[in-house]
Amino acid sequence: MLQRFLDPTVLAGISGLDLVAKTVVDGFIAGLHRSPDFGFSQEFAEYRAYNPGDDLRHVDWNVYARTERAYLKRYRGETNSQLTILLDASRSMKFGSHGVEKLEYARFLAASLAYMASTQRDAAGLIVFDDEVRNYILPSSRQGQLMRVMHAIENAQIGTRTNYAHPFHTLQEFLRRRGIVVLISDFWENPETVIKTVEPLRYHGCELILFHLLDPEEIHPKLRHPVLMEDLETGEAMEVSPDYTSHEYRQKIESHIENLKTRSRAAGIDYFLIDTSRPLDEALREYLAIRKGKM
Repeated sequence: MLQRFLDPTVLAGISGLDLVAKTVVDGFIAGLHRSPDFGFSQEFAEYRAYNPGDDLRHVDWNVYARTERAYLKRYRGETNSQLTILLDASRSMKFGSHGVEKLEYARFLAASLAYMASTQRDAAGLIVFDDEVRNYILPSSRQGQLMRVMHAIENAQIGTRTNYAHPFHTLQEFLRRRGIVVLISDFWENPETVIKTVEPLRYHGCELILFHLLDPEEIHPKLRHPVLMEDLETGEAMEVSPDYTSHEYRQKIESHIENLKTRSRAAGIDYFLIDTSRPLDEALREYLAIRKGKM
């Protein structure tokens, strides 16, 4: 029986990213009795709990075998969606204070989204980047695509500094049809720069989703004495006191998050903050419940 929620450290102990993705999505679907519909767009699949009298031909028996719960699966349109995942592998993504680095959590999230798209017969693609595009797999729904994407996610290596312009220029160059673009990053960049860089894809009819991953120590740092902190991307260091983290830093990080959220919404872009100590299936359900309320 699946746990109610899946702790990231539990996921880190699972061998194989494909199994991690299946585990997360199974846990995600198992919680749908509290949120019967989900989808990243109007073209994504919709699940709802089986009710007596429903046509058994629409039951997803694969889900039933894994969760022992019956759900109906139906499609809202005949044209499948195209999902492109942009995975930030810059050096700042290496940080982790609780046994799971941000890049590792990002891998879990990216793999889960790719797996979910594959089970819904949607085309999935991937761009891994830091200051350059390190890997690009064009979206496809052909056989073996999920394993190609999983392999690329698994082998994403920590790079150098972040440059959002390169992956988005690459995406626009090869973009052949509108779809869903998911950007997974810690967004240690000026919010105005981020939105100006990604916003042009909205003009192509694409739907953008920003998943903002931060370690709990980045959101609410707890220091008992002064420490020397180093910027993982620039190498710059500064001495930080407990008083600074409790007051000035807290105001800055709250302002940064709010600024990014506000600018995203103004540009018609979905934004969702995830603390990397949080169970991923729980976070996904909350995000999709919020989306459902806006649709």
